Amino acid sequence: MYFSIITQAMTYAFMLLFFRNDTGFGGNNGFTDFKRILGYSVTAPATKAVLYLTTLAALFGALLLCRLIVRSKLGRVLLAVRDAESRLLFIGYDTLWFKLFVWTLSAMLCGLAGALYVPQVGIINPSEMSPGNSIEMVVWAAVGGRGTLIGPILGAFAVNGLKSWFTAALPDLWLFALGLLFILVTLFMREGLLGALGKLRPGERRERGEPGVERA
Repeated sequence: MYFSIITQAMTYAFMLLFFRNDTGFGGNNGFTDFKRILGYSVTAPATKAVLYLTTLAALFGALLLCRLIVRSKLGRVLLAVRDAESRLLFIGYDTLWFKLFVWTLSAMLCGLAGALYVPQVGIINPSEMSPGNSIEMVVWAAVGGRGTLIGPILGAFAVNGLKSWFTAALPDLWLFALGLLFILVTLFMREGLLGALGKLRPGERRERGEPGVERA
C-alpha cells in the first residue's frame, strides 16, 4: 500500500515537472507532430493497419508470457507472495526480489504499450501520467475479473467502449460513472465480467442445480 502511494506521488510530481516549458518536453503540448515511423507515413492506411496488427501481436505475446510465468514454479511462488507472504518469508524466501521482478516486468510491458500508443494517436503529453489513468487500469482489472489474465483485457475493452460513449454523450460525468462502476463491481460482481460469464456456462449451472437446467 505504501509503495503504491509513493509511486503514484512520484508520477504526479514528474507530471507537474514535465508540464513546465523549460524541461524540454513540450509543456502542455507534449510531443506532437509524429508524421513518420521507420520512413513510412503514420497516417497511411497501410501503416495504421501494421501498427494495429503489431499491437495485437504484442498483446497476445504479453498474454502468453504472463501465462507461462503463472504456470511455472516462479508463478506459484508469486501467487504465494500474494496470498501468504508472511508464511513464504518464514520458510526462507526473500519475497522482495519476486515483487521487484513483477514490478519491473509490468513497467516493461507498460513501456511497450506506450511505444505502440504514441504513433497511433500522434501525440503524448504529461497528462497521460495523471493518477487517474492508473486508477482506470485498476477498474479494468476489477470489471474484467481480478486474479485472471483474460479478465483485465476484457475489462479494458468494456470500460474503454463505455468511456467512448460516455465522454461523447455526458463528458462531465465520466469520472463519476467510472467511480460508481468500480464500487458496484466491487460490491455486487467481485469476480467481474469473466466470473459472470463463467456462471452462465451450462456446466456450472448444472453443478449449481439452477432452475430450468437438468442435472447430469
